This record gives sequence, C-alpha cells and structure tokens, in this order.
Amino acid sequence: MMQNVHLATEADEDDLYSGYNDYNPTFDTENLENDAAFQQAVRTSHGRRPPMTAKIPGTSASRHVATAFGSKATLTSSMGRPMTGAIQDGVARPMTAVHAAGYTKASMRGSLFDPLGQAKGPAPPLEMKNQDSPEEKIRQLEKKVNELVEESCIANSSGDLKLALEKAKEAGRKERVLVRQREQIATPESINLDLTYTVLFNLASQYAANEMYAEALNTYQVIVKNKMFSNGGRLKVNMGNIYLKQRNYSKAIKFYRMALDQIPSVHKEMRIKIMQNIGVAFIKTGQYIDAISSFEHTMSMSPNLKAGFNLVLCCFAVGDSEQMKKAFQKLIAVPLEVDYDDKYISPNDDPHANLLIEAIKNDSLRQMERERKSMAEEYIMTAAKLIAPVIETSFAVGYDWCVEVVKASQYVELANDLEINKATTYLKQKDFNQAVETLKTFEKKDSRVKSAAATNLSFLYYLENELAQATDYADLAVNSDRYNPAALTNKGNTIFASGDYEKAAEFYKEALRNDSSCTEALYNLGLSYKKLNRIDEALDCFLKLHAILRNNAQVLHQIANIYEVMEDPNQAIEWLMQLISVVPTDPCVLSKLGKLYDNEGDKSQAFHYYYESYRHFPSNIEVIEWLGAYYIDTQFCEKAIEYFERAALILPTQVKWQLMIASCYRRSGNYQKALDKYKVIHRKFPENVECLRFLVRLCTDMGLKEVQEYMTKLKRVEKLKEIREQRIKSGRDGSARSRREGSAGGDSGGNKGERLSAKLRALPGTSEPYESSSSKEIDASYIDPLGPQAERPKTAARKRTEEDEFADEELGEDLLPE
Repeated sequence: MMQNVHLATEADEDDLYSGYNDYNPTFDTENLENDAAFQQAVRTSHGRRPPMTAKIPGTSASRHVATAFGSKATLTSSMGRPMTGAIQDGVARPMTAVHAAGYTKASMRGSLFDPLGQAKGPAPPLEMKNQDSPEEKIRQLEKKVNELVEESCIANSSGDLKLALEKAKEAGRKERVLVRQREQIATPESINLDLTYTVLFNLASQYAANEMYAEALNTYQVIVKNKMFSNGGRLKVNMGNIYLKQRNYSKAIKFYRMALDQIPSVHKEMRIKIMQNIGVAFIKTGQYIDAISSFEHTMSMSPNLKAGFNLVLCCFAVGDSEQMKKAFQKLIAVPLEVDYDDKYISPNDDPHANLLIEAIKNDSLRQMERERKSMAEEYIMTAAKLIAPVIETSFAVGYDWCVEVVKASQYVELANDLEINKATTYLKQKDFNQAVETLKTFEKKDSRVKSAAATNLSFLYYLENELAQATDYADLAVNSDRYNPAALTNKGNTIFASGDYEKAAEFYKEALRNDSSCTEALYNLGLSYKKLNRIDEALDCFLKLHAILRNNAQVLHQIANIYEVMEDPNQAIEWLMQLISVVPTDPCVLSKLGKLYDNEGDKSQAFHYYYESYRHFPSNIEVIEWLGAYYIDTQFCEKAIEYFERAALILPTQVKWQLMIASCYRRSGNYQKALDKYKVIHRKFPENVECLRFLVRLCTDMGLKEVQEYMTKLKRVEKLKEIREQRIKSGRDGSARSRREGSAGGDSGGNKGERLSAKLRALPGTSEPYESSSSKEIDASYIDPLGPQAERPKTAARKRTEEDEFADEELGEDLLPE
C-alpha cells in the first residue's frame, strides 16, 4: 500500500503552485488515435474479452500507456488496481457494470457479443395448450357461463325478456355441468360459489321479470336455504316484492320482516326502504294503524317525500285530524335537497361565467332537480287538498291552516296556488260568489298570481255570459303577464263572442307563440278560421291539433265537418269512422254517417248507422222518420209502424205521425185497423181534412153506413177551411190596399165586411146535402203524407202535390154518389 505514497520534499514546500499543470493521462483524448490499447479495444469490441476471474493473473500489475510526450505511464487506480479495458498478458480485461449488455460470468474467452441471442438460432415454438385437459375444459366452460349471464342481463335491459330468460336457463344448465366436472377432478371446496350465486340470482330475476312468480320463488328459495351463501337472506326482500305483486300481503309482510332481521343496522338506507315496503303492504291490507307506525319510524330515521305522503294518507284514512296535521307538517319539513335558482343567474358580465351558467342551466342534474321539486309540490298540493276539508269545521278554515303552514316552510310559493285551489273548490261546490271573492283578493299580488286569478275570473264571467266583466279581467290578466297563454286565450274568447273573428285569431296566435302546446288556443284558432270561411287554414289547425291529441273526439268531429263542407264525403266518412272508434255510442255521429252514406246512395250502410243511432238515442225525430220511410220503401210497412208510433209518442200534438201509422195499416191491407186508427185520429183532431177523406174512402169501400156522416163532416170542414183562407187572403189584400190608398182604409174595411157576410150567407146549411161534380176534385185536393209508392221522397215528412195513385188503384174513382 505504501508504494503509491510519496513524501513531500523540502523543495516542494517552497513551490506552492506545483502540480497544477500535471493531469491524468487518461483524459488525454487528442492522441487516442495513436493509443494502441484503445484502438485494439475499439476493433475487438468488449464482448470478445474474457471477464476478469481469479484464475487470470496480473490484474494488479500496472501497464504503460503512451502519452502525448512519447513516454509510457502506468495507469493504476487509487488502490493500485489496473484500469478496466487494459491488456494483461494478452487478455483483454472486460468492462465492469456491463453484465446486462451480454456479459456473463460463464462466458469464454473470444466469445462473440450477442446480447439478443441471435447466434443460437430461432426460438422454439410456443408450447400449445392442451385443449383436452380437464382444467382447460373447466376454464372454457366457466367463461361460457359468464358470457351467458352477461347476454341475459343485456337482453333484459333492452326489453327482450323472453331471450333474457332463455339465456339465464342455458347459463344454469352449463353451470350445473361445470359443478359436476369440478367435483370429479377436485375437492368440493374448489367450486366457484360466486358463479353459482350469480347464475341462480339472475335466473330468479328473469323469472320474476317474465311474471313466472312460482318459478322465481323456487329459485330464490334455493339461494336462501343454502347456508354457503352468506348474504342470501337479503333476497327475501325480492321474495316479499313478488308476494306483494301477487297480492299475498301477509306473506309479503312476513318476508320483509325476515329480511329486516337479517340485514345489519349499518345498512341504514336498505332497512328504511324495507320499512316503507312494510308500510305499503299494511295499507293494502287496510291495517292503517300499523302502516302509520312504519311510516312514522321511516320519517324519524330518514324523512322522504313518499313516506311523508303515505303517512298523510294513512292518517286521513283513520280520520284523526290532529295526526293529519302532524303528518302534513312532517311532509312539509322534508328537506328538498335542491339548490336555489339564484346560482343560475350571472352576478356580472363575465363571459366565461355566463357560458358556464348556460351550460349547467339545463343539464341532467338541473333536470333532476326540477323533477324532484315538481314531485314535492305535487305531493304537498295533493295532501293539502285532501285534508283541508276535514281537519277543521269547514274546508275554507282547513285551507287557511294549510296555507299558513306552507307559508312558514320552504315551499312558500305554493301558498298562492293553494289559495287558487280554494277558489276552485268553491267552484266545484257551485258557490260562485265565494270563488269570485277569493280570486279578487289576488288583484294586488305579484304579476304571476294576479294573472292566474284574473284568468280564472275571466273564465267564470265568460261562462255566465257577462262579456263585459270577462273582457275586463281578461285585459287585467294579459297586462299582468303578457306571456300567459291562458290569459291570451280568454281574451281571444271574449273577442270571438263579440263576432270579431279576425282579431280573436290574432290573440290565439300570440298564445301559441308563447306556448306552442296550448291546445285550447289552437282549437279556437281553427274555429276562427272556420267562421272566416278560411277552410284550408282551419283544416291545418285541426290536423296539427290531431297530431298532438290523437284521440280527441272534438278534433276528429271538426276535421270530418270541414271535409263535409269541402264536399269531400269520402274523407268525411273516413274521419267519422275514426271518431266512432273513440265514441262508439254517440248517436249524432252515427246519424251523420248514415246521412253521408244515404247521400252517396249506399242505403244498406245508411240503414245500419241510422239504426245504431236510433238504438242509442230513440228520440231523434229525423232518424225515426228516415227509418220509417226506409221500411215503407222496402215494402215492410208493419216495421215502419213501430217507428211512427215512437214519433207519435214523442210529438203527440202533431197529426202527421198518426196519419202515417194509419196509412201503413192501409198499405199493408189491414183496412179494419186503418179505419179504427182514422177514427181515433178524427176524435183527437176533428178538423183534419185528410183524416176525414180517408174515412170517407174506407167506409165507401167497406160499405159502411157511417159514410154519409163523414161526408157531411168533410164538407163542413172544407168550407170552414175555405172561409179561413179567404179571410186571411182578404185581410192581406185589405192591408195592401190601405197602405196604397192611405186615408181610404175605413171604406175598404166596410167593403171587406160586406163581402165576408155575403160569403157566409151563400154557404149551404147543415141539413142540405153537399154535392161534388166529380171525384177528381177530391183527389186533386188530397195530399197523401207518405207520397206515391213509386216516387216516394227521401224523407216521409215532405208531401207531394200529385194525385193519390194508391187511392185510385185500391179504392177506385167514384167515392161520392152523384
């Protein structure tokens, strides 16, 4: 060790800067080209040098290296060890710290540098898996089972329940095969219990989804009874749900309680949900006291809106007003967990902040908040309307209590809605004065509430046909909230009632611009266009409305009516058929269809719909008249009598229907009944000329003695009829003459009286016989109410002016003796 230690001489002590120009020749890189050792190392590469071992001598010997001064120096380390890369006895010493570059301890001298092992040739091929080995078969089968379970779940989520059940069954079969194979080659402890549990649970769920409740319960029982499944007892909740769907409420409560016993108390949310299910089951069985206990426990542990609302319902069913109040207060106190709308209002003009607010203003979280708030308001409003009439002496006092409670809560905005509901309740009780007084209290409230109240007031006055008041409140509603579509619609209605359809249409259009889903405004706009005879635009409105309200009877009727106005009976019939599918018992629609088919010449279809209309409403004279005429036209006069008797029962003062009944008897050949009927008609209507003429004809044909009596009555009635007609005619002539002559009216009146007296003196006495020149005179003056058999009109009400061909053929011409 001391050979490298040099003691300083005295001369050295005087030279303080000696040694600064000396440097290690290793760093002399300028003469590396002349360094034989370095060039040999570069040419041979490090991989050919054998590693340093204990058997290689001379590792501690020094060697001389050429320097820039042409001398050789020995490069040694501080410990006297030679530098790496030096040649000792013809052997190149390897570089250190390069073991990962391909050097190994076992490498021989002169070996090539081959770090990638390319000199050994290509690598042997990978060993192929043995597909026939039991372990590999089990692994593949287990993979297939997992795939089937996943496919079953995906099919269930996409709505294909049948496919989901088939996949679950197939997974169950393969899992049983898998268990048997594992038992053959391994111990039972190696069975994958998690996979078995997954397969059984999925199978039970798919059975329940397909409403195969018995199979689902059996599968759940397999899981629950197996002690190896540590958490299988929780599935008793699912079994309770199945029993609840089967309306086996006692078993549902039993399984819910069993599941509640097996769920630890740390799982608070699950226990609360099970308690709610127990309460619902108690409601189904009518055990409201037990249900109240369950919901009160839920509200004390974890208050929520559904449990609070159910608690109010149970207290209402019990009839305890104090408990109802407490339950309503608990419902009001449920935290909404919804942020206020203030955070969606930008406090400054920062564009980045505004962009962020616009992004979150209608995102999914904001929509969830809106839904939750809407649900809470619906629960509270329903509960208030339910309990308000019963918690106090009157519903008004009850509403006042609910309003005070709501005002003191976080739902203060609902107080005004409750007040409006109070007015609506007055309307349902037909106490219009109280309703109006309640609504008038909102005239000084904020614009939204004022507009709602004024809209309802306008609606009330419009129904009472007080258009002035309705117009005033409609204006107030519109001025309070110009964007309220209901207010604009009511304003349009008041203008529509005054006959200004063009201006009314403008208000309906504005209501639609504010709310495109305002169906009332769209319907009224169509009516306005219809009144303005803008048929195409009216049809567009009703077709749009039909796209929104698919099965609205009024819309379908309006479309059919417009096509009828446009003279397109085929389209009208098509839309009326759709209307019949919605209101199959509407007699007006059925009669309209019958009329359209009758106009088209399809008598069979027309008869079908007219008959259906008569069956649902047997008091429509138009339908009865058409059916009677149809049976006469088809030679079934006996059937027509039934309908004419119905018409005579509805209108007993009109002789027309009685004459039709008698005429049907006569046409069917039953002259005796026809004669009896004419006699009855004569007793009720002694001055009816047609009845007397038929009595004369029938008595003459049948050779009865009463013919002379009826002939005398007929003469007297005809003379009286003629006198009346002349009196009416002379009165009209006198009025016309008096208007022409002015002051000469008094003289003309005297002349008129003289002429009337002369006419009366010229009439034969009652004892004198009445003679007629020929029977044709009687025939020409008679009008058969049914008309000729060959040329009968479409409706039996219309009379003809030709001769009675039926009387000429059946009874002959000579009715009276010469």
